[in-house]
Amino acid sequence: MKINNQEIYNWPNFVSLVRILLAPFMLFLAIQQEPAWFIVVLLLSEFTDVLDGFLARYLNQITDLGSHLDSWGDFCVYSVLAVSAWLLWPEIVIQEIVYVAVIIISFTLPVLIGFIKFRTITSYHTWSVKIAVAVTVISYILLFLDISPWPFRLASLVCAYAALEEIAITLMIEHLHVDVRSLRQALNYRKHNS
Repeated sequence: MKINNQEIYNWPNFVSLVRILLAPFMLFLAIQQEPAWFIVVLLLSEFTDVLDGFLARYLNQITDLGSHLDSWGDFCVYSVLAVSAWLLWPEIVIQEIVYVAVIIISFTLPVLIGFIKFRTITSYHTWSVKIAVAVTVISYILLFLDISPWPFRLASLVCAYAALEEIAITLMIEHLHVDVRSLRQALNYRKHNS
């Protein structure tokens, strides 16, 4: 795959890179026991996640590299979220361990299965994952600000569904595709490749 400079040096890729760089900073804030600043940077990170997709569409700069950068950013940030939750709020994590485990497995298992099959991180960006991420981040904040645990518990079910869809897509398609929005789209790819 040949990549030209416009695919590398564009605003959506820059925003995705910022999100990747925010992940270690979030971990630093968790180690320093700065929960308020951690939440602020988490919200900034989520803003960059929305912004990079918007810019890619608005500026017509949608690239495979950009899709992969977005996925790598997601993987970095959500890995840090799990570790940071334990560092900042261990009592709440222990209390909600079943739901925490479901969410962690839901974010890691599809990545692992995709990596085993395609030797790279998949970049499907399914609608179910987008919904799962939004619900999880909001519920994460509500849980760790000690407002309510119930949204987080419901988010674990949404994450489990999104994970099952991504795993099904990986098992169904023969060649790696980016931006596979749903299982239905994966079925179309499979039908056209047979």
